[in-house]
Amino acid sequence: MGISARPGIVPGNGISHVAGATDRPLLQATIPAFLAEVVRRHGDRTAAVFRQTGDRWTYAKFARLVDRLAAGLLAIGVYKGDRVGIWAPNRPEWLLVQFATARIGAVLVNINPAYRTSELEYALTKVGVKTLVVAPQFKSSDYMAMLAEIAPELATCPPGRLRAARLPDLRAVVQLGPNPVPGAMSFDAVMARGEGGPRARLDGITAQLRPNDPINIQFTSGTTGAPKGATLTHRNIVNNAISTARAMRLRPGEGLCIPVPLYHCFGMVLGNLAATAYGATMVFPGEAFDAGETLAAIAAERCAAVHGVPTMFAAMLDHPDFQRHDLRSLRTGVMAGAPCPEPLMRRVMHDMHCSQITIGYGMTETSPISFQSSIDDPVDRRVSTVGRIQPHTECRVIGPDGQTLPIGQQGELVTRGYLVMQGYWGDHDRTAEALKGGWMHTGDLATIDAQGYCRIVGRIKDMLIRGGENVYPVEVEDFLATHPAIAQVQVFGLPDPKYGEEVAGWVVLHPGMELTAHALRDWCKGRIAHYKVPRHVRFVTEMPLTATGKPQKFVMRDAMIADLGLSPAP
Repeated sequence: MGISARPGIVPGNGISHVAGATDRPLLQATIPAFLAEVVRRHGDRTAAVFRQTGDRWTYAKFARLVDRLAAGLLAIGVYKGDRVGIWAPNRPEWLLVQFATARIGAVLVNINPAYRTSELEYALTKVGVKTLVVAPQFKSSDYMAMLAEIAPELATCPPGRLRAARLPDLRAVVQLGPNPVPGAMSFDAVMARGEGGPRARLDGITAQLRPNDPINIQFTSGTTGAPKGATLTHRNIVNNAISTARAMRLRPGEGLCIPVPLYHCFGMVLGNLAATAYGATMVFPGEAFDAGETLAAIAAERCAAVHGVPTMFAAMLDHPDFQRHDLRSLRTGVMAGAPCPEPLMRRVMHDMHCSQITIGYGMTETSPISFQSSIDDPVDRRVSTVGRIQPHTECRVIGPDGQTLPIGQQGELVTRGYLVMQGYWGDHDRTAEALKGGWMHTGDLATIDAQGYCRIVGRIKDMLIRGGENVYPVEVEDFLATHPAIAQVQVFGLPDPKYGEEVAGWVVLHPGMELTAHALRDWCKGRIAHYKVPRHVRFVTEMPLTATGKPQKFVMRDAMIADLGLSPAP
């Protein structure tokens, strides 16, 4: 597929300004109307497979379960505009809650499964969550114990009538599983209540919903301050899912393996909604990513597509049982969240048979995807760029003065179009900082070339200055990843009394490979500018990651500052 097949993507007038194709109109529909049409077309196809629980639903059965839960939520007093939080890993109930809240116009609030008490309290109070659907526990997290810590009143209140001093808006706690703690109601009980009269009200409620109604709140990373609740609409996420699925050429009946977390856009939009858009099958290997379980799910369900961040693909390829799994059904998917080194991309395309894997780029505030590679883009384009502009989307690269820069010049990427969030819930000031004249300021440094391909250079806030020289970590990471011994690398700045900042890196080696910091620095000499060569190198077996697989550079930085006895820079 050449440029001519993607009208509207090539920059004009020599400036870094691209606009996506508009030949196919946007879908002006709510999520329940969208699902109803999918059921009409693909009702007998398999909608979802949960390998851990054994649940397997057709689209027709899925819609019936969604309606039962939606009616049950009505029965316990959840109405249009109410915020319903979900704090759980990838389970069948998560998928049902996503579509059931949309059925009645309630706003789904995604709670990170890794949150602890202070983060949970902040999220619930910030957006005024009225009903919380919660798993009893996940890994080492005892969710009910944490909830009891900030809402001790739950133990003595009637179910659905909570009055907690620290959570003034929360009224009902719905616990997954059959044996809820005192004060909570079970998920099964809510489903049972949906068998009654409220089901007759569903179609009338759905008819009153509008595509631009807010339907989902997702909290952005809180590494640079308190998390912000990006507020997305039906129209935002449905259309983004359709565009992403179309770029993968996803087909009815194909399996899409979803090992990424559902609380994030990657899972619930690019996974659930994208699969639904084309009557594909959502395949969930387990509650959280496990390389072995994901490989087994792909092979057993004959998946054609798989999503993941680069570290997930690397873990699957390096799994000791990799050769035992037949992955020949694979052809596509989305890799996003971090840059993909070329050696890894080649292994994914050859060893995993994912020759049509696509690279996606975006952010929670843009629903999330704004750039995506084509299924037939050459390898060098997939590893050096994030593809080209999505339909009905407009992006520019701007300088500090807000003016659009010439092609190839580096500046901040800004985005406009249907995909941009309504704003940050209850936060006018931070919304105004991010949204200016309809343009979402991403905070990402980027370039756009003459063919419309976008390259992400780094984060504006990630840039470090060593002795007056600007150093962009992504550039150094891309270079170091070409070393044959290096599997993963992250680069960041450390405070330095002489240069202001020094370049540091954490490195994960390929199994069986050896490398020293001295040897790595020698290898860099003459290949990159001296000021970009990492002075501090730590070899590790794994990187600290967020729940979505993104490296946590602040954790690495803090650890090295402590180990080296450095004085933190302001």
